[in-house]
Amino acid sequence: MRNTTALVTGANRGLGRAFALALLQRGAKTVYAAARDPRTVTDPGLTPVALDITDPAQVAAAAELCSDTSLLLNNAGILRGSSLIGTDSLEGARAELETNLFGTLAMCRAFAPVLARNGGGAVVNMLSVLSWHTLPQVGSYGVSKAAALSMTNAIREELRPQGTLTVAVHAAFIDTDMAAGVDQPKTSPVDVAHQVLDAVEAGREEVLADALTRQVKAALSGTPGASGVTEVSRATR
Repeated sequence: MRNTTALVTGANRGLGRAFALALLQRGAKTVYAAARDPRTVTDPGLTPVALDITDPAQVAAAAELCSDTSLLLNNAGILRGSSLIGTDSLEGARAELETNLFGTLAMCRAFAPVLARNGGGAVVNMLSVLSWHTLPQVGSYGVSKAAALSMTNAIREELRPQGTLTVAVHAAFIDTDMAAGVDQPKTSPVDVAHQVLDAVEAGREEVLADALTRQVKAALSGTPGASGVTEVSRATR
């Protein structure tokens, strides 16, 4: 990561902040720390950038401002905790898709030519164990992450000819505000951040950040809905 110029979305707290600080620790030249309110980025050494990934004008402005970026870390995401049938409206599902799928895709589209000009570089998309394992309690979030996984696989093939590495990161429970109400073992965001940066340095296209995620991935060839993974289900009851 030494001398890398990186942009991290949702970098003001949680996993995004861990990504940004890990990049500095590894000798990154510039770390653009993007957040809706750049005043919430307070760590020394980071370069705050105002960015709402659902706002096309702000995405375009970020691509112009951060034109030396060679590593794009798409960390920003939301969880509304909506079921698909029992919820009163589709507002939560639409918001999750707008951010987790379309916002992430907008960033990939805007920065693909930037990365190409800078030698290829890498895109990291923060996904979830729920990209694969369906839970009705947070069904809309799972839909958004499954769609983001399919999108990630597609852009990987599109960006490969320009020399861009595309990394899909899957994790279960990370010790951040999003999982604050979950009474299950959680992975440190610092640990996840370093796993991801190790993968980028090694040219690996997938990160399975914890044992539960690896267990779910290993069960994918089984009957749909019968992965045998009970910890995920218990955590959202």
